[in-house]
Amino acid sequence: MKQPRPKGSTRGFSRASNLMQTRIRQASESRGFAVSRLLTHWEDVVGQHVAQTARPVNVSYGRGGMGATLTLLTTGPMAPIVEMQKEQILQKVNACYGYRAISRIKVTQTAPTGFAEGQVAFKAAPKKHKPEPSQQVVAQARAASENIKDEGLRRMIEMMATNVLNKPKS
Repeated sequence: MKQPRPKGSTRGFSRASNLMQTRIRQASESRGFAVSRLLTHWEDVVGQHVAQTARPVNVSYGRGGMGATLTLLTTGPMAPIVEMQKEQILQKVNACYGYRAISRIKVTQTAPTGFAEGQVAFKAAPKKHKPEPSQQVVAQARAASENIKDEGLRRMIEMMATNVLNKPKS
């Protein structure tokens, strides 16, 4: 006897997101996140600039149940900036929940659960592309260093003069 063919367009397959949804919800709820969208769509909730500098690590509820505390993890130099943006972050996070679920934001530089969790991605600033020096700049740099007898010192002075002369005027 043949198995009946599943109805619908999925043909017995399910989306990967449906398979992971239960596990994501359980993991996020264990850390206090009743709305996992706050974790999965953090950049959409708070904006790209804040998402690059801080990430949520915990939501802790007080004895009354309302007015939770959201703990954000950030790096040392970014902590004062995140601290100044707490009110805007609070408004955006509560808009995600749909009500005033979070009443306080705590900024930390280490995760409350341990060092393994307290890792923030450190991204270097993108390098600025320097324009190639013109022939005139190279000639001026050579002229500035031509009287120096020590070869190593002459090359360093020439390189420094090229960088100074090639620097864009502001």
